[in-house]
Amino acid sequence: MLVDNGVTGDSRVQKAARSAAEAGWDVTLLGRSPSGLPESWQLGEAQVRLLPVPATLAKHRHEYRRRWLRAPLAYPPGGLAAHRKQWVRAWRADLGLRATRAGSSSRLRAEEFAAGLLERWVDFRVAQQTRAPRTLHGPWDRAQTAFWQRLLGDRAWRRLAPGLWDWELAFGPVVDQLRPDLVHANDFRMLGVAARAKVRAAAAGRPVKVVWDAHEFLPGVRPVRHNARWLPAHAAHEREYAPYADAVMTVSQSLAELLRTTHGLRELPTVVLNAPEMQPGQAGAEPAPDLRARCGVGPTVPLLVYSGAAAEQRGLGTMVEALPHLDDAHVVFVVNRPDSPYVRGLRDRAAELGVADRVHLLPYVAHWQVVSFLATADVGVIPIHHWPNHEIALITKFFEYSHARLPLVVSDVKTMAVTVRSTGQGEVFRTEDVSDFVGAVRRVLADPQRYRAAYDQPGLLANWTWEAQARVLDDLYSRLLPGTPGHHGGTVAEHLARDPAAAASGPSGPTPR
Repeated sequence: MLVDNGVTGDSRVQKAARSAAEAGWDVTLLGRSPSGLPESWQLGEAQVRLLPVPATLAKHRHEYRRRWLRAPLAYPPGGLAAHRKQWVRAWRADLGLRATRAGSSSRLRAEEFAAGLLERWVDFRVAQQTRAPRTLHGPWDRAQTAFWQRLLGDRAWRRLAPGLWDWELAFGPVVDQLRPDLVHANDFRMLGVAARAKVRAAAAGRPVKVVWDAHEFLPGVRPVRHNARWLPAHAAHEREYAPYADAVMTVSQSLAELLRTTHGLRELPTVVLNAPEMQPGQAGAEPAPDLRARCGVGPTVPLLVYSGAAAEQRGLGTMVEALPHLDDAHVVFVVNRPDSPYVRGLRDRAAELGVADRVHLLPYVAHWQVVSFLATADVGVIPIHHWPNHEIALITKFFEYSHARLPLVVSDVKTMAVTVRSTGQGEVFRTEDVSDFVGAVRRVLADPQRYRAAYDQPGLLANWTWEAQARVLDDLYSRLLPGTPGHHGGTVAEHLARDPAAAASGPSGPTPR
């Protein structure tokens, strides 16, 4: 199983790896090491290995060159600027020590003057180096993008986003060493890694099945700022390797239909929802912390929670802007990076509005604790903006809020708004409309039991569990690898006894056991 992140913040990947291992598959999950050093641990019965992925090719060639016309006095790219700044600081520190010991002298004063001049000169050259860095969204970059697309077609990503090779060079040799029977590729970057591993294995006479788990509709993601090449390059990479997938799975029916149309798939992708685990099975797992205790608020304080990634398109600013109009209500953001520039901006805006004491910032908890952690809030909020990917799926936090039995206040993105209106589990507001958001929150807080009662409808939550989705995943694996030992009473030892080559190659993932 392959993923392009550090695993710990990706609940879907963690649940898939652990549940597949529990179902009898021998799973090795490869991710990217955030420390740049190899790391490994156990996730239930699955092995997690994080690999260093140096972003060497992700850095464009112009970033290695000096800008002679725009900044002729700047230091060249590399470590020279940092070295010079540190050298000047060391000189001044030495001058200070000498003055303390021996007192001032004409020579020392001259050196201090020279050091001051040099420091200003170094600072100027550093500022030249960092001023207005070149972006990749100007006319020249758009023309280059169009040229390579016309010349190379879907192979154009090799010129436009060569950083995709960094993933191949880090993951490819490890996948080959593991000799898997099936590779589960999470999202678009890992699709290419899996497809190329399949090609190499076939050349060696060893069949490998590829499952592509598409978490989002790539043409519908928000473009990377200041880089006109990113989206067309990654879309081309996805189109090139999509035909190598033996099966495709994704997060919603709408996205499944889009993927089949976009890539001409022979069959509709299998839908595996981003639903929470109800029985996480964590041996010795700690109970979820108390959300209200961490916020320092009592049981009667109206508490609105947002849980998930923090970014402008997630609409968190609407919640902050609404607080002056919601007397006594508090907001808590349970986010991946509570100290990120965007989240600090929310905190600063809350201070400007005089409501900073009613905004709380908390980090993620373990994915099996999320539902219990959120359950003491009064309202679960999803204020996301209108982007194509936001319109077509019920996102993870929707299911987490639902199992926490929270009344919802959601923006009017298509799929989520339709669902909430049909179930009666919450209110819908016009995206980015603060006054409409305030009205929706007030309606929910006025009669929360009315919305909580929606969860008592027979069968409403039954399929919104990972346990139900894990059976779908297991069936998909079994269809691709029929007659596997893991589904006919075989054990790991028996499998290795029948296949000495597998024993010699070590663990593989996911392969049956």
